[in-house]
Amino acid sequence: MGLNGRLVITPLTSRIYLTLTQALSMHLGGALTGPAGAGKTETIKDLAKAFGLFCVVTHCTEDMDTITLGKMISGLAKCGFWGCFDGFNRVDASVLSVVSSQIQAIRNALTLHFKMFQFEGQQIGLDDHMGIFITMNPREERRPELPESVKVFFRPVVVVTPDVQQICEIVLFSQGFLKAKVNLYCHF
Repeated sequence: MGLNGRLVITPLTSRIYLTLTQALSMHLGGALTGPAGAGKTETIKDLAKAFGLFCVVTHCTEDMDTITLGKMISGLAKCGFWGCFDGFNRVDASVLSVVSSQIQAIRNALTLHFKMFQFEGQQIGLDDHMGIFITMNPREERRPELPESVKVFFRPVVVVTPDVQQICEIVLFSQGFLKAKVNLYCHF
């Protein structure tokens, strides 16, 4: 929050933004897959900031259970926040099968434009600004692929390593350097 800058918009960033906003319009989440350090989580947080929404980032572990994830997801639904579950493929497959039914309940309520709906035996409010996003690093060892029952709720986005040179040039231009390419090459 606050004045902490924005991401540089590159063709990769634009593609991710477009895919995620299309997913939201269909009441789906986004599943960003790519190498560590590619900016998956930061891109989701920056898009949330562009919409004026709060994004809660949760680093997933093997120890996460259905109760914990259910409380997080219901909280997102009630508050209209975005949730970014980083390393979602670390969560145990048995937990993911329950999470898929929880996400299905929320998606059904969003599709039907409900303001209140049944979630895990309780009647809760629903703010339709909410969004659920997951990130995954496919190169991590011993990380299984997501089950199909979960995949159907997320629009996939492949994230590649960003073009650092282009980002540096844009940052220099934005800071007032008229010859950003010349300055960039002088310092490398």
